[in-house]
Amino acid sequence: MALSPKLEIRQGQSLIMTPQLMQAIKLLQMSSLDLTSYVEAEMERNPLLERVEGEGQPGDPAEPGAGDPATTEAGGESDGEWIRSELSDSAQEIAGRLDTDLANVYPDDPGTRTAQENGGAAGEALQRDPFQGGLGASRGSGGGGEDYNLEAFVASEMTLQQHLADQMVLVLTDTVDRLIARTLIDNLDEAGYLRLELDDTAAQMGIERARLDGILAALQKLEPSGVFATSLAECLKLQLIDRNRYDPAMARLIENIDLLARHDYAGLRAACAVDDEDLAEMIAELRALDPKPGSAFGATLIQPVVPDVQVRPARDGGWSVELNSDTLPRVLVNQTYYATVSRQARAEEEKTFLSDCLQTANWLAKSLDQRARTILKVSSEIVRQQDAFLTKGVEHLRPLNLRTIADAISMHESTVSRVTSNKYMATPRGIFELKYFFSASIPASGGGDAHSAEAVRHRIRALIDAEAPDAVLSDDTIVKVLQGDGVDIARRTVAKYRESLRIPSSVQRRREKRARTP
Repeated sequence: MALSPKLEIRQGQSLIMTPQLMQAIKLLQMSSLDLTSYVEAEMERNPLLERVEGEGQPGDPAEPGAGDPATTEAGGESDGEWIRSELSDSAQEIAGRLDTDLANVYPDDPGTRTAQENGGAAGEALQRDPFQGGLGASRGSGGGGEDYNLEAFVASEMTLQQHLADQMVLVLTDTVDRLIARTLIDNLDEAGYLRLELDDTAAQMGIERARLDGILAALQKLEPSGVFATSLAECLKLQLIDRNRYDPAMARLIENIDLLARHDYAGLRAACAVDDEDLAEMIAELRALDPKPGSAFGATLIQPVVPDVQVRPARDGGWSVELNSDTLPRVLVNQTYYATVSRQARAEEEKTFLSDCLQTANWLAKSLDQRARTILKVSSEIVRQQDAFLTKGVEHLRPLNLRTIADAISMHESTVSRVTSNKYMATPRGIFELKYFFSASIPASGGGDAHSAEAVRHRIRALIDAEAPDAVLSDDTIVKVLQGDGVDIARRTVAKYRESLRIPSSVQRRREKRARTP
């Protein structure tokens, strides 16, 4: 059979991931912060995109006279006019009402001397601008009216470094020692620990280690107690010394703090040579200490989670599901600007650039709208499926998977997975990630409805929190209790859920409860 080339026409279908389709899929799984950053970058590159600003946004310039606090009063004068009328008198008339010279009232203000010498000229200057020169200059610092800054009087937040620097100058008098101490202060972390190798630091500074240790010992006496420690044990030791509670028994407890972390109370009693009552008191004193003494200063404000969807009770007894407009960047395509610029374009590169910008802008506006509709659709179905959770609590959380939601709204599972990634829902019971509502199914022992894994975890935590010190529940006992409630669960599953909740075993919990019991 001879081989020969030939041409054939075939018709077929195939799915092609275009760059725009890939970007639309990427937009769907972006969080609100990532989406805002992406839109801002697109607006910088595309001159046809404009942000839709809501009405009454903070920072918008108000119209003069509308809502201005300096509105006219009963006398027909505004606040600014009243101030000018009060300060429009000459310096001589003001001095006459005070029955003394202005220089005696404001001895450090050069403006008062000018007013006293020039008389009416100073009064005219005050009438032109009551806050510049003359009597108004006394309101500034050092007589400089133009340098007056109201924000300088606003209290700023005290940082840990500033707090320690203010104390350091009182305990160290040598200039070189203060410079070394300032270096140590600047190298403290947020918790107040010194994360430096002291030998390397002394070598870099060109000083002896003994001198560095002396400066460090002086700094460790500053407030708050426990700062400049190099480890947790040293931090607790400094606080105990400050409270005059660092005795030999406490010293041995600090040296064996790893036994306390493992809840080995028998080993602690042997190491400290104390009985159960004394050991319980010593552990209580340690718990009263602050392991992060510097965290109270200059704490960084944590940005709370901004929900993408808001769920509120409706009047008809159901739930109202709305998108949070604050997390949805809205953009417009400036068609007017495109029409104006396209008429002036002559080169082929300019026309191509404008055409690409218009196509990208239209696609972005459409993709953002489609993204919002998809999130709302998926969230509404989740709320419908988890109505019992919203009404009664986590005990009634239903087992749910992506396929159930996808089949209900006629979408693919991958689409639902992307929608629920990095999205949050605000409900009357708190803010939850959308993936929180999807949990594994645990069968019921009596053949009834299955239980959600999250609901079972909540049940395990509730049982352990309610246990008595003399009746600590083992994993086998928890299995029997859950099976009595209709949950068919194995012991290894209970142990896995307990460890995921970071709850220690029954043996460790029994040791802790005995140590806490007086």
